[in-house]
Amino acid sequence: MHTVLPVVFAVCAALSNAVATVLQRKAALTVPRSQGLRAGLIADLLRRPVWLAGILAVIGAAVCQALALATGPLTIVQPLFVLELPLTLVVASLLMHRYLPRTGWLAVTVVVAGLAVALAAASPTGNRTHVELDRWIPALAVCAAAVAGLAVAALRRPEGRARAAGLGAATAISYAVTAALMKAATHILDEQGLVSFLTAWQTYAFAATGVCALFLLENAMQAGPLVASQPALTLGDALVSLALGITLYEETVRTGWWLLPQLFGVALIAAGVLALSRIPFTQSLMAPDEERRTAGVP
Repeated sequence: MHTVLPVVFAVCAALSNAVATVLQRKAALTVPRSQGLRAGLIADLLRRPVWLAGILAVIGAAVCQALALATGPLTIVQPLFVLELPLTLVVASLLMHRYLPRTGWLAVTVVVAGLAVALAAASPTGNRTHVELDRWIPALAVCAAAVAGLAVAALRRPEGRARAAGLGAATAISYAVTAALMKAATHILDEQGLVSFLTAWQTYAFAATGVCALFLLENAMQAGPLVASQPALTLGDALVSLALGITLYEETVRTGWWLLPQLFGVALIAAGVLALSRIPFTQSLMAPDEERRTAGVP
């Protein structure tokens, strides 16, 4: 039972994020394009009802994620967000009235099977609720440097897949750090009450990193196709969260010969994600943008 609840909440959060991603993608294509990070982008999006609906889905995902992190290890909860990519494509097929081809469904199945194999073999354990500040400082410093480096490198590339992937990877790290901080804050709320939660630095830190992640995500959406940013986002989030769960919360995964099925599961996930990114349906997600560009709309 202690594993069922975080899994259910995490899957619900992944589904909500998938809905949010598609809605935000549609909204991002209706605002003026920019060559760099534009602060006014959020102001433009606030006037789009579709984007606001996406934000509601983000809020729902955040609630489910907080509940998942409060009831289970980071190393179980965050890897489940790999499901966000196939769920995004399924949601996109429904909202855009397109059909996901058989190869797409096969790839979705491969991703799900790979995730199941990897998590079953890893069998993450541990649910530490308090992390000392001397552990947070180096972890946050490394992650901040990585985010800044990826964002700068992405902005030096022309608009397209490389820029979207770079910004997607920066977003992934920001989301993983947000999750790690959210886990600490939710346990403070549960163990010490509302006053302690509102006065804890982790509460404001996860809010700040969450805003940063959202800002990077919106710019990643405009930088290139969804299939470039989303794999970097979902896979990067899982990997960085795994590292943070082990280094900060002292969570453990099985080693030894168990590494073989874990690697096999990861290989299945990678193969499924690669297949999803190559099918024509995913490429058609950029069609509205291409039409705007061809028509000379900024």
